[in-house]
Amino acid sequence: MKSAETDLTVGAPGKVILQFSVPLLFTFLLQQFYNMVDTIVVGQFLGKEALAGVGSTGAINFMIIGFCMGLANGFVIPIAQRYGAGDYRDMRKFAANSIWMTALFGLVITVSVCFLCRQILTVMETPSDILDLAYDYIIIIFAGIPVTLAYNLLTGMIRSLGDSRSPLIFLLLASVVNIGFDILSVTVLHMGVKGPACATLCAQAFSAVLCLWCIRKRFPILKMEKDEWRLESKHVGILCKMGIPMGLQYSITAIGSVILQTGINSLGSAAVASVSAASKLSMFLACPFDALGSCMATYTGQNVGARRLERIGQGLKAAVRIGMIYAVLVFIAMLFTAKYCMLLFVRASETAIINDAVRFILANSGFYVALVIVNTFRFTIQGAGFSGFAILAGVMEMVARAVIGVVMVPYLGFSSVCFASPLAWIMADIFLIPAYRNVMKKLREHRYGFLKNV
Repeated sequence: MKSAETDLTVGAPGKVILQFSVPLLFTFLLQQFYNMVDTIVVGQFLGKEALAGVGSTGAINFMIIGFCMGLANGFVIPIAQRYGAGDYRDMRKFAANSIWMTALFGLVITVSVCFLCRQILTVMETPSDILDLAYDYIIIIFAGIPVTLAYNLLTGMIRSLGDSRSPLIFLLLASVVNIGFDILSVTVLHMGVKGPACATLCAQAFSAVLCLWCIRKRFPILKMEKDEWRLESKHVGILCKMGIPMGLQYSITAIGSVILQTGINSLGSAAVASVSAASKLSMFLACPFDALGSCMATYTGQNVGARRLERIGQGLKAAVRIGMIYAVLVFIAMLFTAKYCMLLFVRASETAIINDAVRFILANSGFYVALVIVNTFRFTIQGAGFSGFAILAGVMEMVARAVIGVVMVPYLGFSSVCFASPLAWIMADIFLIPAYRNVMKKLREHRYGFLKNV
């Protein structure tokens, strides 16, 4: 079968980024779509208590699963860099070592979080009327962490070689599995909130199997020799240097979300339901920013490996322009349609929940311009191999959300919750813009030697 790698170090940067981002966009849209279907099914068939229960796990879910996603995304950066440099043997060594490290992290994380799950929900002051629902949902998600890690690592490997289409096709098929089992588990099997959780894991496992098949059939460049499977301290060290900071960036950011969620929980289950519904829509609308970010990580990684540093700035400008145009358009659209979108998640009779959710989505979408900069600059920095900066950007976001959750929610109530993410994005931007300039300066100063250290 024809090899499917794509070289992102040649061609007009704007055109290359747009072509690579479109399949990524649909991939993220599909991921968020079947996550939205989970929420829609829970809200429409199981009621607002179940919706609040699932929604209350969002922050802790993001903290743990976000670490896993960041870890896997960091592990594939050296693969993209070695591919761009044309060092295919070392690229395969990184791929093999990333598999071993993913298995180890998967085991440790799964055992730890499953053991502490209920205690964490209790510390977060999850309302007693939805505590059991929250636990039933999130414990299944956490038990499937090895599946989540495998899926993200395999799709990351495929994208690091320039193929963003295959993961999209596989996710499309997996979405059918997810949505079908969502509806079946709730309406026929009567599994309650456990059904959508199981559906998510089944879909990820199915997609991971398809990705593994794709790698074996379409990427002979990744076929490893026996000696390339050995664990090597040099490669493990670089993988940890890349992966752990990216994982921590998600988790540190999510610590602020956990603190904020604790504040939201104190407002009652209705407020939790409002934020749950609006957050799902917001994450769906933000998919283009996620796609641009992921594109910039691969694009930058390959161009760093090829030492084509001038293309990085050109690509970043193109990505920001694309994101800004979309941000303005989506805010205008939400001004007229946000209320109707909320009817997907809750019944029309829940007017208070709908009104709060609309306030939340308008506040978030009004600041998507700031989110464009967060995603494009952050992933460009990470793709260049400076993942440590991601932690500091995450700290800025964490502080912003924590301040809202601890200081402002008790006094201003739900209104302050609506502006937690916008404030977090602005704080991250204040750090990321000068950080990017610093990274580019370092790359230019060490143009011919930096790959030895990343």
